[in-house]
Order: sequence, then C-alpha cells, then structure tokens
Amino acid sequence: MSDGGRDAEPAALLRSVLDAPIENLRRLSGGASRETWSFDCGGRPLILRRDPPGAPKEGMAVEARLLRAAGACGVPVPEVVAAESSFIVMERVEGETIPRKILRDDAFAAARPALAAQCGTVLAALHRIPVEDFADLPDTDQVAEWRDILDSLGQPHPAFELGLRWLGENRPPRSGTTVVHGDFRNGNLIVGPEGVRAVLDWELAHRGDPLEDLGWLCVKAWRFGVNDKPVGGFGDYDELVGAYEDAGGGHVDRDALMWWQAMGTLKWGIMCIVQGSLHVSGTVRSVELAAIGRRVCENEWDLLDLLPYGRD
Repeated sequence: MSDGGRDAEPAALLRSVLDAPIENLRRLSGGASRETWSFDCGGRPLILRRDPPGAPKEGMAVEARLLRAAGACGVPVPEVVAAESSFIVMERVEGETIPRKILRDDAFAAARPALAAQCGTVLAALHRIPVEDFADLPDTDQVAEWRDILDSLGQPHPAFELGLRWLGENRPPRSGTTVVHGDFRNGNLIVGPEGVRAVLDWELAHRGDPLEDLGWLCVKAWRFGVNDKPVGGFGDYDELVGAYEDAGGGHVDRDALMWWQAMGTLKWGIMCIVQGSLHVSGTVRSVELAAIGRRVCENEWDLLDLLPYGRD
C-alpha cells in the first residue's frame, strides 16, 4: 500500500491505533459528511469512518458507544475495534446496501419476504438499549423543530405548512422514551441473501418515541419505486408491527404509526429543500444535491396523500 496522496493521513491514523500492517486501503463512495475507508488489518476486513480533515469534531465516540450498546441488546451491528471523538474503526460486514438491488435483484429474492419482520425484530432489540445511558442524546419536539427549520428557509411551501398544522393538532401521546436510531430505513441496512446483516449510520440517533423509527421506515421515499409494499418497499405493516410486538417492542397504535409516517414524510421533504439549497446557493456544488432538491414536490404530494383533508 502506498502512503502517498490522499490515503497518507488515514493510513497514519490507522497505524497509530492498530498493531498489524494496513493493507488494501481505499476510500468508498458516498458519505458527504464523513469519509468511509475500507482496508484489511492482519487479514481482518475493517472499515474506517472519520470526520474529514479540518471538520469540527462531532463526537463519533458517542456513535461507537451506541454501536456497542446495540450489539449487547442483540441488534446486528458491526463490531467496534477502536474509536475516538473523530473516527471509528469497525468490522467490515459483507452484503448489499443499495435499495434498488435489494428490492429487485434475484440474489435477494429469498430475503425480501422476510425483511419487514426482521426489521420489526431488530427495532424491538434496538429500543431496549438502556436510554438512561444516553442522557447526552437530544430529545426535541419534532413538530416545533421542523417548523423552525422550514421558517428559516424563507420559501413558501403550503403543503408542509398544512402538514405541520395537522401534525401539531393531532399529535398522539408518546408511546415511551427510548433510544431512536433516527435513520432506520432501506439504504442503511446491510442485507445478504438471508436478510438483514447489520444496521448502519447511527449519527442521527436521539431519544424519543420509538414509533418514530417504525414510521420512518414506512416513508414512501424509502420504498424506491415499489409502492405496493409500504415497509421499505419489501413488506407490509402487519409484518413489521407483528414482529415488533412479538419481540417485546411494545404495543403499536396504528394511528400513531401513521402520524409518525406523516412526520417522517414532512421531515424528508424539508431535508430535500435544505440539501437542494446547498447546491443552488453555491455552498456545495453537487448534482446529487440538486437532484435531491427536485424531490421536494414528491414529498409534498406524499404528505398530502397521508393527511385526511378532503377524504370521504
């Protein structure tokens, strides 16, 4: 392995925390906010996730604590090998993360019918993480938070304004307070021919209502075109909820689940505005961000379709 060029700094970092030689170091695509590097160490396949050079330190040690706690509760996660405030070294889990392949390729044909129930079982385990051990995670009023974010953008979006009004007026009682993954969806799961192998991307974890994770998984955007399967494009509500309840995740009120699906749809729509604005403003020139910005109207439609206005 050459230490020259862009891999010199991560190579030096890895040598400082691992005893065995570092081989096959290469940066993986994806991850706008953090870098992901694949490498081998002493014959063991590993992953380095780190904040890019010069970025503010974001406390990846908290993410490492979450991964370790999740693993102890039975959540399939990569094993953490080393971690500090700006990086995590973890086991490299083989499998697929690209949703369109998971939903369409023959290699995952046997896995797809089981995925919704597997997700329910995994989420029940995830919500058993001792929440008292993570008092440092935020617990915010999401309706107020996303209303403030929308107001700060200075753009008229009547569909989102209507959605925020409905969400505020019809908020269900909180079903409990747990650690919430915050981005549990198709695309953040490593899947093999047998099903879910690992849950990734814990950087949005917080404390809150556990139904938030179930509702987010059901947001239409994460079905990637397979719209007759409301859970991630691969399953039905009954499969997800039944497995969640059977695994000890607690009772799921269906109206509350649909409220959280609407909340997730609104959140993703506003996120699309934010990401598209980064490109339009010139802050970050990116075709990917521009394409995400064009999806705002899709989420407005999806949100309106979830609201009861105008229905018989």
